[in-house]
Amino acid sequence: MKDIEGRLTYKGQQYGLVFNFNTMEVIQDRYGTIEKWADLSDGNGSEPNAKAVIFGITAMINEWIAIQNEDDNANIQPLTTRKVGRMISEIGFENAVAMMNDTVIKSTESAEKNA
Repeated sequence: MKDIEGRLTYKGQQYGLVFNFNTMEVIQDRYGTIEKWADLSDGNGSEPNAKAVIFGITAMINEWIAIQNEDDNANIQPLTTRKVGRMISEIGFENAVAMMNDTVIKSTESAEKNA
């Protein structure tokens, strides 16, 4: 699995979305499996679960922040789920879900191609 980075812009600030093993661990810790989280965040025939979407996007952005802090010696503070919820409201729920899903798909596709 490669760190495939999606992009989200909020109030002129760009944030990356990273789905990697660290992100997977955080999601599995909360939801048990990636599959359970994906079922909730995708909606599977019904509306996506807002809490699962906000949690996933927060985990992805905060992993990107951790990478920036390590690689660039930056001092960016992690985002709260409340702030990410406001970001999603601004960019649109459907857009946010699509960005999140696209990041997950591209990350897992790259892992399959490299196997």
